[in-house]
Parts: sequence; C-alpha cells; structure tokens
Amino acid sequence: MMLDLNFNPFPELAGQIVRLRLIDKDDVEPVFYLRSNKKIMRYIEKPLHKSLNDSLVHIHSMEEGIKNNSSIYWGLCTPEKPLLLGIVSYHLIDKANHRAEIGYILHDDFWGKGFTNDAVSAVINFGFSFMNLHSIEAKINPDNVASKNLLLKHHFKKEAYFRENYYYEGNFLDTEVYSLLKSDARLSLF
Repeated sequence: MMLDLNFNPFPELAGQIVRLRLIDKDDVEPVFYLRSNKKIMRYIEKPLHKSLNDSLVHIHSMEEGIKNNSSIYWGLCTPEKPLLLGIVSYHLIDKANHRAEIGYILHDDFWGKGFTNDAVSAVINFGFSFMNLHSIEAKINPDNVASKNLLLKHHFKKEAYFRENYYYEGNFLDTEVYSLLKSDARLSLF
C-alpha cells in the first residue's frame, strides 16, 4: 500500500531547544543567507543563490512540494524567536516504498550547539510516527564529518559508498548513503 500523506494543516514540531515551522516568503533573506553562503553550502552540491529572487523561487518550490504532499520543509527557529536559522526536510518522498530522504542546513553561527540534532530528532519521530515511513535515507558528501556524526548519533547505518557518481562544477564527487529503519530507530513518540 502506498503512503497517503497530507501536510495540510502544516505540522509544526517542537524539540527540546528548537521549533520547526512553515517557511514562507517572509523568510527570503535568511534562506538567501543559507543558500548563498559558500561555507554553509560547502557540502551541498547545489548552485549558490545569487539573488533574493533565487531564494523566492526556492521557497515557492518548497511550498509546492508541501501543497502536493510530495515533500515537506520545516523552518528551524528557537521557541522564543521566529527568525529562520535553518531548514530540515524530507525533500524526496518515495510513497510506494515508504521511504524519504532527509536533509538539513543551519546558519553557521549556530553550528555545534545541538540545534540540528534536536531538529533531526523531531523530524525522524514525525516521519516514523505520523508519516508511517519504513525507512529514512540521507545522502552526504563523505568529507562532511559533522553530518556523518549526526547521522550515526541517530543510529543511521552506512549502506553505500558511491565513487565519483555525482558530477558538479567540473568534478566527479563521491556520495555516502545512510539509512535508518523504523525498527532500528529510538523513537520518543509524540
């Protein structure tokens, strides 16, 4: 049976130190900062945003995915302030196989403070508890040690290492694939 998803109304989530909310056009400047910053985008092989319009197009794409129930993106902020600090998503959802690919990006001023860890915990719990996912996948650049450590902390298992399978800006890059099965997850159900 294929997953039947409905992200309307939008599911806001709360972690211990983060709140995950809907992203909208008012977030264009923080999205632009995240997606135009070479340091933040170092391991995300996507073109850097060159203008606020690039970020508006990206926000519209996120809104369409949510509207069509084909992907879901949360804006990461603190409980006290709605300012967007990052994004956590299931940007690829394979409904037939009850599988989704998780992704995350965070403002560099907040690295190493537990924000992504807390947000990923909430999103994993939501994926298994409410979306009825069987597994969650993450594809990362093998040089991204912080992402690798985050995934291992959440009990993801390395499933594959693809050598030079991705062509980006004149280079062939490697990809590591991590996966978490619902049966292996340590859920704190809502």
